[in-house]
Amino acid sequence: MNTKKTLLSIALFIGAVLFSYAQKSVDESIQDWERAKNYTKEYLDAMPESGYSLKPTPEIRSFAEVMLHLTDANYGFTAGALSIESPVAFGESDKTEDISKENVTKLVLAGYDFVIANLKKVTVDQLNEKTTLFGSFEMPKRTAFDKLFEHQTHHRGQTTLYLRLAGVVPPNEKLF
Repeated sequence: MNTKKTLLSIALFIGAVLFSYAQKSVDESIQDWERAKNYTKEYLDAMPESGYSLKPTPEIRSFAEVMLHLTDANYGFTAGALSIESPVAFGESDKTEDISKENVTKLVLAGYDFVIANLKKVTVDQLNEKTTLFGSFEMPKRTAFDKLFEHQTHHRGQTTLYLRLAGVVPPNEKLF
């Protein structure tokens, strides 16, 4: 009998944890995105103008191109997840010819603003609705935003190497 009660208690606890994760508030998501925007801006600010065209090897993206790729995803995932029109065509940021520090910073921050502004328009229930991302991947809208958050974190993290190669100490991590 005690084993059944223990297993039931464990199952209820796990269910409560999973439910609370699924019900993460929109405000918490917005706070995470605002933190990510500020953190990315610190990377953009830290890189000297001359480092925006830096490529660790010829066949990979430059610092600016990585940041613009991140921006394309911010627009594309958000528009796709919420079935809205993006003000920037998919892949357009990647094709930007003006890779000056000023322009890239402006474009990248605008991409974050697009994500944040649109998250402010949705409810928890809407984030739990299903969507089909890029015509192939069915998932809750929340999952699409989780994947997008992972994507921007990955690419910002890549640029740590670029900063080091430019002789710059990267900004400190911002988990909170």
